[in-house]
Amino acid sequence: MCLLLRTTSLLPLCPRDRAGCVPGTGRRFLASQAAPACAKLRLMVCPLCRQKAARRRCPALDREICAVCCGTKRLVEIRCLPDCGHLKASQAHPPASVRRRQERDLGFLMALHEGLSPAQSELFWAILTFVVGFRGDPLMKVVDEDLSDGAAALAATYETAGRGLIYEHRPQSLMAQRFVTDLQGFLGTLAPGSQATARHVERDAAVVLRRLEAGARQARKTVDEGPTTALDMISRVVTEAARQAPAKNAEPAGEPPRSMIITP
Repeated sequence: MCLLLRTTSLLPLCPRDRAGCVPGTGRRFLASQAAPACAKLRLMVCPLCRQKAARRRCPALDREICAVCCGTKRLVEIRCLPDCGHLKASQAHPPASVRRRQERDLGFLMALHEGLSPAQSELFWAILTFVVGFRGDPLMKVVDEDLSDGAAALAATYETAGRGLIYEHRPQSLMAQRFVTDLQGFLGTLAPGSQATARHVERDAAVVLRRLEAGARQARKTVDEGPTTALDMISRVVTEAARQAPAKNAEPAGEPPRSMIITP
């Protein structure tokens, strides 16, 4: 039997499959003696995809994974550590496709930003930062339509107030309504003080929100990435800008952030 297996087998068998008889000797051994070798082979396979060889150390997972999972699941499914060498290398030298996407995202926002005054410009980036951090309901996903409807409704409210009329325009969706409520509270924290300052903030916010409304409606005409195309582009630009912000420009710990509004 052992001689037949040795002469007819074209491929080497797993030690577990050969357990029971050493070819050519007739000596037998226990299957448990082959278990360490099989376990070693199993550990060499990536634990995420279970297909490719795990040859890259992941500090976040504290285990070996394959290069494909490292590249495709980085910062998406894997919460990478800031000091990871693979993460630093990818950020310092991103692939050409990533660079093109970054240029496209930034160009999209720069088109919305064009022509704004200094005060409106600061308000523009402040509102974008709020949009990235907005989480209205964990059970409901925010989409571009919510962003455009909410921005349009709040801009109309501020424009009506500028003409001396008090009327609150309300968007259709529940998520857009929550967006408007939270954004109004956020803008109120940026303009503490007199009513005159608040009116100037509302006037500039109306201009910025109209830009944001147009961008949310037109984003999918540039590139269609689904119902959150504009939100995803805004998130990528704001997140990357925050990552690259020099530490020396950070606010001292324990001090409240300075107002982002230029008082007229």
